[in-house]
Amino acid sequence: MMGGGQQQLQQLSQELQALDEEIEALETEVEEYRQEKSDIDEAVEAIETLETGATVQVPLGGGAYVRAEVQDIDEIVVSLGGNYSAEQDQDDAIDVLRRKQDALDDRIEETEAEIDELEDESQELEQQAQQMQQQMQQQQMQQMQEQSGDE
Repeated sequence: MMGGGQQQLQQLSQELQALDEEIEALETEVEEYRQEKSDIDEAVEAIETLETGATVQVPLGGGAYVRAEVQDIDEIVVSLGGNYSAEQDQDDAIDVLRRKQDALDDRIEETEAEIDELEDESQELEQQAQQMQQQMQQQQMQQMQEQSGDE
């Protein structure tokens, strides 16, 4: 009978570990969404403040940049998703970027709700594990008392 309790306790422990890993992965996802929102804020700020003829540093990748002159601030290429991009004027580009931020807000909200649910489930499992440990300890105490009473 003791072996079964240990086995259940070990199973609960494994479930808790899996939940913790899932929660951690979702928290990482939320941070990535927040970083993407921050990047969009920077892009919107740049679109709003840059003017035609301004000199900017354009990333080439690998930490390398080149100086370039903005030829026309009203010709902004914006990613629409699904490997599609479109040229937009300033206001439309900002609208596209703001919609992306709204979608990210929705994802953050949904992911945080999922995290809350998993945390609730984790707390329930922890309580079950504690109850099982207490029951097992009580059983051990009873067995020890019975054994010492037999002697």
